[in-house]
Amino acid sequence: MKVGTVLRPALVALLLALILRPEWFTPVFAPLAPEGGPVIYERTSLLSLSLSHLGIVAAASAAATVVAVTLAILVTRPAGAAFRPLSRSIANMGQTFPPVAVLALAVPVLGFGAGPTLVALFLYGLLPIFENAIAGLTTLPPATMEAARGIGLSRWQRLIRVELPLALPVTLTGIRLSVIIALGTATIGSTVAARTLGEVIIAGLLTNNTAFVLQGGLIVGLFAMLIYDAMVQIELRLARRMGL
Repeated sequence: MKVGTVLRPALVALLLALILRPEWFTPVFAPLAPEGGPVIYERTSLLSLSLSHLGIVAAASAAATVVAVTLAILVTRPAGAAFRPLSRSIANMGQTFPPVAVLALAVPVLGFGAGPTLVALFLYGLLPIFENAIAGLTTLPPATMEAARGIGLSRWQRLIRVELPLALPVTLTGIRLSVIIALGTATIGSTVAARTLGEVIIAGLLTNNTAFVLQGGLIVGLFAMLIYDAMVQIELRLARRMGL
């Protein structure tokens, strides 16, 4: 999914045009719309839906990152090593439990809106971050760790100054995967009245309007490609800076 240097500005321009000036694409989507039906989704601003969609994904991913990295740190310490299998099982349950089922269970407690979607995305995003954080923290160069002990750094100082920075590139890979999963999965949040780009897709499915489905799907897909590419670039720069 890596985007080339030449292609990247074109995809950004296409995404902005789809969100800000969707009417420009009427000739493209018209053959896919029902006869006499609307071609461009106009019930709600696509910009506001996009911002709400990204906001939900960002909030859920941030919460999943904090919890997963904290848990990974705890189970990679000598005192918490015994809890690693249990923590893995919990993270796996979050990944394997269907998001639709989480929504169904969360709605009676949290009501309709963004709440159930945040819970579903949070649970679904834990596993990739958790596993990558563990991998990063357990494959640190022994010579580097020995040098850190040799200069008198405490366990806390080694964690903050050495372990977390060295594990960051691998951890970021897990965060990237989690964010991309959340971007696509967030569309189902519109089934419980969350304001996401799934609203456009669901409207198309309900009215047999393929133009709406393609319009919403393209915007989500472009967001996923560009965010994926941006995070890959960040990971590469960090890796080069650390000499990895």
